[in-house]
Amino acid sequence: MQIMVAKRAGVCFGVKRALDITFKLAKEGKEGLYTLGPLIHNPQVIKKLIAEGVVPIEDVHNPAIRTLVVRTHGIPPSVYAEISKMSYNLVDATCPFVKKAQQYAQVLKEEGYQVLIVGDKEHPEVQALLGFAGDDVIVINSAGNNGNNSYSIPPLKNKIGIIAQTTQPVEALESVFRHVIARAKEVKVYNTICDSTALRLEETKELAMSVDTMIVVGGKNSANTTQLTNLSKGICAKVYHIETADELIDDWFTGSEKIGITGGASTPQWIIDEATEKIREISLRR
Repeated sequence: MQIMVAKRAGVCFGVKRALDITFKLAKEGKEGLYTLGPLIHNPQVIKKLIAEGVVPIEDVHNPAIRTLVVRTHGIPPSVYAEISKMSYNLVDATCPFVKKAQQYAQVLKEEGYQVLIVGDKEHPEVQALLGFAGDDVIVINSAGNNGNNSYSIPPLKNKIGIIAQTTQPVEALESVFRHVIARAKEVKVYNTICDSTALRLEETKELAMSVDTMIVVGGKNSANTTQLTNLSKGICAKVYHIETADELIDDWFTGSEKIGITGGASTPQWIIDEATEKIREISLRR
């Protein structure tokens, strides 16, 4: 059984940066070290952080806080302004690509554009972007497209500025643009999709086309990992989304000669390595 691991599987630059910052603070023995919400969307990493004394919280007024780390997804400017007044140490681990998207949202608002965000309104990254985009902002979830560009969009103003959640596929941004350009007199688009996301999706697509079984490793609450899973399911007959190697089942690989493995942007290498090793063990039992 041949096992092929995607070269770009695993943590992206922004996630690695946030993890490096936070684990370094933990290693320094910082007391009262917390993250504002889960640092990344990976339960195993969050569990490891908690073991190191780094606890995710939602209440910025917690008196136990001495150092507060802003997670990779960022926060709205109103929240940032509020916690900047606090007496504790504030460490901003927002992904630089997310920061850039926030800046573009604010620029579009200041230039008089109605901002349209392509993404999941419930995702923390989009929740933060909303704070930069103005009161008339619209969020379009590309998942509601139904494959025919029939988005449900309220009446638009004459000037529309479009940005995207950084983990969206570029096809989603293109699709929304084609829909909006027919309805607005002026449209300005900033491609805020992370390069790493686009490359990982393309690599996953190619890998899924060449294997019998595809294993996607990452948090079930990770939008990026779910995206990789859905993409793979449209190409490969057998696709399984797991968080850890313990979830792998021998029967999944019956009749498979080529196995593909990829991981979301918040999946650390050690989890991918454990899954790969478990699949090797399964192959030896065949």
